[in-house]
Amino acid sequence: MLPKSLSELYRRVETDRFGPFTFQPGFVAADVRLALQRVEDAHERFVVSSLSQVANRLEKEVVVSSVFGTNTIEGGALSEAETARALALDPGQVQEVEQQRALNIKAAYDLSRAVAGTPGWSLTTSFIIDLHRLLTKDVPHSDNRPGLIRDNPKTRITYVGDEAHGGRYKPPQYGRDIERLLEALVAWHGELEAVGVPAPIRAPLVHLYYEQIHPFWDGNGRVGRVIEATLLQAAGYRYAPFALARYYLTNMDSYFTLFNTCRKAAEKKRPAPNQAFVDFHLEGLRLTINSLQDRVNRLVATLLYESGIRRALDEKRINARQYTILCQLLDRGQPLPLDEVRQAPWYTSLYLKRNDKTRSRDLRRLREMELAFLDTDNALWPGFSPPRNIKPLGEKKS
Repeated sequence: MLPKSLSELYRRVETDRFGPFTFQPGFVAADVRLALQRVEDAHERFVVSSLSQVANRLEKEVVVSSVFGTNTIEGGALSEAETARALALDPGQVQEVEQQRALNIKAAYDLSRAVAGTPGWSLTTSFIIDLHRLLTKDVPHSDNRPGLIRDNPKTRITYVGDEAHGGRYKPPQYGRDIERLLEALVAWHGELEAVGVPAPIRAPLVHLYYEQIHPFWDGNGRVGRVIEATLLQAAGYRYAPFALARYYLTNMDSYFTLFNTCRKAAEKKRPAPNQAFVDFHLEGLRLTINSLQDRVNRLVATLLYESGIRRALDEKRINARQYTILCQLLDRGQPLPLDEVRQAPWYTSLYLKRNDKTRSRDLRRLREMELAFLDTDNALWPGFSPPRNIKPLGEKKS
């Protein structure tokens, strides 16, 4: 539910050198109700699904995907597979800066989860500083100053953004102004929370204004996304808060541009200047939750399939050769061209002393039992994921 009035949630802060800075809801309540309801409906379906059966595996996947996403947004060079390997390292095994960046993001996620699960937790400036310290630990960079609020000397000006994403913006430069604005942001968030502004709206608003304050020399994007995720987690959202990083990566141009779009709309005193970013976030949260739901369904289907083919082997409804074929499909989790299967060393060894008739009979039986499917392109699919274009059994090319 949204509060009836948002007009009292404006906070104007006077600074020493930057001038006035205004925090405002900047959205029309009536225009976000439907999107918010869709998010809440999606989340409700998600949390009552078969999540408990695959929670551990889903969490590992989300962490890897999210670390990869948020790191890549900031120019990280690791692939998703390399990210997974980096996250499995002990701190003493880290040899590359990119690995350290990935482990730092994971450490920030761990802190985020810990505080979000603490009853009565609220956003503080010390939490924000702790996040930055974790995210930038041991990363060599000329501007890497873990946990230190930016305070520009007169000879240096910090700019944010670029012309391709709506222009450059000059955030506050003076350290005391930045500290004052961070404290005001935390207090303003508390006001939003106190009057019942839901987390899926509070979180992007805090993210938006945090990036405008831009309090640190480096790492602000990573910190902003973890703050957002923490606020969502503290409100009971699971997995999606971190998984949003992939949505931002996929829509990176829109993500960066909207920071400037909303800021400029506020400067021109347009109505609802933050509406576009709130809408973008709500749509991303809905899509992310639905994607996680699909992944849970697929993981559960995979588990059931794995159990089913093992039972079929034990009950002698399939033989060891057929079981091996199905396990290979299960491990790959995707369709395999039949020609590729037949050329694989593991397949060749299965039928080394068998004739083509046996090979065809084995495959046909798996198709009859719908433990495997063959599509019209002659690709073999695992039974838990049938293709749309299934080749009829009457056709011989198998």
